[in-house]
Amino acid sequence: MSSLAATATHETALSGLLCLAVVLVTLGYALGCWLWPFGACRRCKGSGKRRSPFGRAFGLCRRCGGDGRRLRIGRRIINSLRELHDKGTR
Repeated sequence: MSSLAATATHETALSGLLCLAVVLVTLGYALGCWLWPFGACRRCKGSGKRRSPFGRAFGLCRRCGGDGRRLRIGRRIINSLRELHDKGTR
């Protein structure tokens, strides 16, 4: 009987550590999205320019509007939750 109790405690500790790790990673990502809301545009790789098919001319990137930055997904979630909260308190 004592070996079963030790096994159950060990599995519980591992699942607790896993839950703690998931919470810490999520909070770290949320903090990163709050401090640095923008990331590099994936289409133009942060340059804001798009090349023509022949490579001689360029124009502004359509996805980022020539800025080279995009709003991160986590920051979009934070903004939508803040907007939902503001609508609920009025």
